[in-house]
Amino acid sequence: MPTMYDVPVNDLIEEVANDLQKIKEIKAPEWAVFVKTGVHKERPPKRQDWWYVRCAAVLRSVRKLGPVGVQKLRTKYGGRKRRGHKKEHFYKGSGNVLRKALQQLEAAGLIKKEEKSIRKGRIITPKGVSIIDKAAVRLYTPRKAAAPKPAPEPKKEVLKKEAEQPKKEPAPSQSKE
Repeated sequence: MPTMYDVPVNDLIEEVANDLQKIKEIKAPEWAVFVKTGVHKERPPKRQDWWYVRCAAVLRSVRKLGPVGVQKLRTKYGGRKRRGHKKEHFYKGSGNVLRKALQQLEAAGLIKKEEKSIRKGRIITPKGVSIIDKAAVRLYTPRKAAAPKPAPEPKKEVLKKEAEQPKKEPAPSQSKE
């Protein structure tokens, strides 16, 4: 059975975003139209459904990274800020966007808070795994087994020329004795 690692990431996130639009607990807040996704961004997202795409990407990240918190996700979704003549500098992504996305995914039952030994954060639930795996199954196309290529036959002209040329004997070596 294919998993999330067997399909292209962008296609998987788009497919999961379509599934998340059907869940009533996950919806874009009113302020999502005006907000940037981080300090490093110059403009807000252009896509109308960017909230669902971000929630799908967060769900995939929670599954992949294990117990994860807002700060780790802020680092993941951060980027370089252009500062004019000054050097570029890394800035973290918006914490409020990620926090609200995590809260909505938790309300939908797709992730839950967990504490594993030292690490604590949110982990994915079986329901969340199911959504990702079902999307992966829909997207998966098996690769054809690569058959070994037959060796190309040498051209007849080349063989004739090699047969006509006399073989050169190596020149005797001159040694000082």
